[in-house]
Amino acid sequence: HSLSSGINAEYGVFAAANSVFGRWDDTKGEENIDFMPTILSRFDMIYIVKDDHNESRDTTIARHVMKIHLNREQAAVEGEMSIEMLKKYIAFARAKCGPRLSDKSALKLGHKYVMMRTSARDHEHESNKRLSIPITVRQLESIVRISESLAKMRLAAFTTDSDVEESLRLFQVSTLESAMSGTLSGVEGLTALEDQEEVRKVERQLKQRFPIGSQVSEARIIQDFTKQRYSETAVRTVLNIMIRRGELQHRMQRKVVLRVK
Repeated sequence: HSLSSGINAEYGVFAAANSVFGRWDDTKGEENIDFMPTILSRFDMIYIVKDDHNESRDTTIARHVMKIHLNREQAAVEGEMSIEMLKKYIAFARAKCGPRLSDKSALKLGHKYVMMRTSARDHEHESNKRLSIPITVRQLESIVRISESLAKMRLAAFTTDSDVEESLRLFQVSTLESAMSGTLSGVEGLTALEDQEEVRKVERQLKQRFPIGSQVSEARIIQDFTKQRYSETAVRTVLNIMIRRGELQHRMQRKVVLRVK
């Protein structure tokens, strides 16, 4: 006989994990994740965070890190509310406030849940593959918790339409997008298994034909591969993936690509 029990959660869990390959590989789809769906479904929000190369953002991050180290000895800068007051506010909200869904919010969430399930089922039918993150009643409970948390931040007794809309938005841009976009169900913009295989073939051939240090016109690459009956979408996908990995770099106003690794 199996034994199951319910345990009240006293703390939120914030977890992070690396890809199976050390770094997210867009050509591998859901193979990047080595978690059972039953584990993933227990998290309210799931985000896929990629370390894409972006000179402007990298510069901003570098400046921020340097600023932290240079100003380490200075006192923390206070915002609109002091840290001590914020701690007291959070403690009071946790101890005294227990918001619940309003009848209107419950109806709205129930309707949205049915729509999400339908959309997920249609996606699985079209791609002939089950989602890595299933859309189940647990996801509905997640949206309820997020809605109630938003109401608790205002010390409100019941959720409002704005709480529901924001919780749905957060769920949409995190778990639902990760489950239904190319991030988990295949290469971005492609879903079928044969399309994923086509991308892998294009990448292998491109690396064989263009050694490190070589420069070639992007238009020529696309033309050469399409002549071999590869789709232009697959070729452009490979180029974008290799640029994000830092394996290719654009030159001459993005007309030429340089293979750097």
